[in-house]
Order: sequence, then C-alpha cells, then structure tokens
Amino acid sequence: MSMINQSFAYDAQGDTSDAEQEKQEAHILKPNRKVKPTDILSLNHAIWLGDAEAFLKGLPREPIFDLIVTSPPYNIGKEYETRTALDIYMEWQERIINELIPRLKKGGSLCWQVGNFVNDNQIFPLDIEFAPIFKQHKLQLRNRIIWQFGHGLHTSKRFSGRYEVVLWYTKTETKKDNYTFNLDSVRVPAKYPGKKHFKGPNIGMLSGNPLGKNPEDVWGIPNVKSNHIEKTEHPCQFPVGLIERLILSLSNPGDLVFDPFSGVASAGVAAALHKRRFIGCEIKADYAKTGMKRIQDALDGKALYRPHDKPLYDHTQSNLSKLPPEFETGEAQ
Repeated sequence: MSMINQSFAYDAQGDTSDAEQEKQEAHILKPNRKVKPTDILSLNHAIWLGDAEAFLKGLPREPIFDLIVTSPPYNIGKEYETRTALDIYMEWQERIINELIPRLKKGGSLCWQVGNFVNDNQIFPLDIEFAPIFKQHKLQLRNRIIWQFGHGLHTSKRFSGRYEVVLWYTKTETKKDNYTFNLDSVRVPAKYPGKKHFKGPNIGMLSGNPLGKNPEDVWGIPNVKSNHIEKTEHPCQFPVGLIERLILSLSNPGDLVFDPFSGVASAGVAAALHKRRFIGCEIKADYAKTGMKRIQDALDGKALYRPHDKPLYDHTQSNLSKLPPEFETGEAQ
C-alpha cells in the first residue's frame, strides 16, 4: 500500500474535500537525520532540497506518482571531452530514470523535455540519446512534441535553434491499457470554427468541435526571457504554460505530479493552479525558495503566469517591426 497521505484529496470536479479546511501551504524539506524522503509524502505541495537520485532511493519502490514531468539540466560541463561529457551525463540520467519508472503508476505518464547538447557548433539532440533508455523500460511513446519559441541565441555557422522536444511516454504495455488523456481540457480555438461539412449525411452542419481543436504536436509557447511575466533568477526557466498543458491533459485533479529537477517549480505552479498535488526536487536553495513562493502564490490565487492557450503576440504591431530607413538605403553596416 502506498505511503501517500490520504487525509487530503480533490474530488473529480476539482473541489477540496471536507478534510481540507485549513489554508493550503507549500513547503521545503531539507534532509537530515530526522527528515527522510518519505516524510514529504504527507504533504500536498512540497520541494525536497537535495539530490534527486538520493531522494528517490529513499522512497518505497512502488507506484507513487501519477505524472512525472521535468526538464533535466543539460548544460553539460566542458571539463571532459565532448563525447565523454555526454556519456557521463547520460549515465547519470539513466540512473535517475531507473529509479523513476518503478515509482510511476500503471497508466501514468512521463514527460521528458530536452533540447540539444551543443559543442563547437555540433549538436547532439538529447531526445535521440534518451529514447533507448525509455525503450528498455518498455514505455510507450505517445508523442514527440515540438516546443517552438521565438527567442534565443543567434548563431552564424548554423541555423539558430528555436525548438526543443517533449517526449511523452505512458507506462502501458498493450493497446488495451488505459492511460489519462484529457483532450477537452486543452483544446485551443479552431482556425475555421465556422467550417461546415460539404458532403455526406451532415452536409451543411458545422464540422468542428465547439470546444475547439486538438492543439496538435507542435506548440508555440514563448520561452521565459527577461521581459516574460514569469521571469525569476533562474537562467533556463521552464514556462508554466508548457507544463500546464501537460498537467491538464495527462493528469486528473488530486493526482500527484513529480518533477525530479524542479528548478523554480514551474511544474509546481501549474499543479497548484489546477488542483493537483506536487513534489519536486531541487538541489539549489535559492531556486527552491523561489519555487516555494511561486507555488504559494498559485495556491493563494496570486500566480503571475502566461496561460498555455494565450494567443501569441503579433510582432507586426510593434514599431520595431518597421524597416529602418538605413536598411532601405543600404547605409547600415
């Protein structure tokens, strides 16, 4: 039997149960002789200030998490040669994944968001590196989601990178195994909502879903840069909207979401906004402190974030989009 505290729960509609009367609070737990990883399982919104691998080894080796979603660090150090650095990184990540899979519930989802390891203008797509590891665990790949964003470093010897990848796996074995997928919760406005059937028995009737369309597997969600509403001190912050869409579609109210590399807890914010429970691991105290505050703001209804379904800004409306006279005359160098 799982050791997760059952004194608190959300019902199917997302309302708090009678047992939850007091104000919801976010917590940070720091390991010591009296504080063990299992202690966090009695909390509904908490960050473990410590190493993820050690934390996982301190949990019972049984299904605990409904959804695992993370963006692992991949700013691989340069103290090793390129391939050696990548090999060492992948060995470490494989150890983490080996600890995660037994603790993911059957029918649960795992979302692994990664970009490219770049060295001397050569790229190593990390989703390709990770795929064999997940395959060994016999997880089923449901989508390779492309996260496209408009801002980043400019390069001169290759095309500038403007996308990363979310690998969505389910812990299922056959097509008969059920898994959570709430499409209606994440539908977006249709391009042509007034489109009608042009033939067949429904000719002349509206052909689209009144709730909107499937957001498909290419997501245009702005990344967190200096003027983003969510910006904190974290240099590679995960946008809440990206995780929000994953949490809404791949979990249910009351489910437990886990992020082994929580950073400033964007996953925790998304979970709190939508009445899911959350556990995260973060090794840096400053990030954990910021993350706890952001979760608490979400619980208190004060979260600053950009929703997953907010339309993209039309850059053509900015004065900066106008061609400078110097460019027209060719005087600019």
